[in-house]
Amino acid sequence: MTQHTTQRTIGPFKVNAIGLGCMNLSHAYGVPPGPEEAKALLLRALDLGVDLFDTAALYGFGANETLVGQVLKPHRQRFTLASKCGMTGVDGKRVIDGRPATLKATCDEALQRLQTDVIDLYYLHRRDFNVPIEDSVGALADLVSAGKIRAIGLSEVSGETIRKAHAVHPVSAVQNEYSLWSREAEIGVVEACREVGATLVAFSPLARAFLCGELTDPQTQLTEKDIRLGMPRFSAENYAKNLQLLTPYKAIAAEVGCTPAQLALAWIMAAQPKAVSIPGTRSISHLEDNMGALKVQLSADVVEKLNQLINNKTVAGPRYPAATQKEIDTEQFAA
Repeated sequence: MTQHTTQRTIGPFKVNAIGLGCMNLSHAYGVPPGPEEAKALLLRALDLGVDLFDTAALYGFGANETLVGQVLKPHRQRFTLASKCGMTGVDGKRVIDGRPATLKATCDEALQRLQTDVIDLYYLHRRDFNVPIEDSVGALADLVSAGKIRAIGLSEVSGETIRKAHAVHPVSAVQNEYSLWSREAEIGVVEACREVGATLVAFSPLARAFLCGELTDPQTQLTEKDIRLGMPRFSAENYAKNLQLLTPYKAIAAEVGCTPAQLALAWIMAAQPKAVSIPGTRSISHLEDNMGALKVQLSADVVEKLNQLINNKTVAGPRYPAATQKEIDTEQFAA
């Protein structure tokens, strides 16, 4: 049996191997839940032992940071707070801007919305290809010196970018999409994180709900403005192919004695023993199910069986449309 502990290290912080991504309480997956429903989920997460909450200036164009600040301020000492800069809403549109002055202004605004004196972990949400990464990270280093943030992270970056950034200031975390069906981090990021001592933080570890096993027809089950409807893997043609992976995947979950979602999260804990996953959800029952993965341990045989079943060669479609992919710094598999 592959042994794992449930504690992880991110820079100076100790957190559980499963945190909470707060994005879909305000952003990207159709109409967000009401404030009371969102509040109940955040507080239930605390009760279940979630001690890493991840938000960003982009999510709801500030609304998510405001929500997290309002609900969790009384409990600030109980968790590690992560947010992001470098991609925000400007005049109702998403804009990538890694200029130092912009990052510092975004941080000041975030501190107000989050109702805190310091953000524990602050990520550059996307690399701005018009700004040297050293300049963007230099601005984050200034924020550390000013006592406004405690640790620096990067998101959706390559191994080369991680090394360049780390030469300016220690990088504590790298947040990239990572799951059984999104393995790009294995090309260069995992090794770069090992070299510099950064923790891999996996967003969308449940493959945007695919690995939960309940999303069988995105075209009818997803609501208008859900970003998945524009993602190639969720097109009618590609999703029909990807669904063929679910039956054997669910069979493995049944053999292990866990839910499909728990299997996906347990795979990350086994495959990357130092990584942290931050699944997002609007459902308290899904939240409870996710946290149950902390008790699931996988044998090396099960890990290998999963690796063979779902990987970059067996999944149909790239993870982003071409226009979005141009904004992403992470290495890609050859077509």
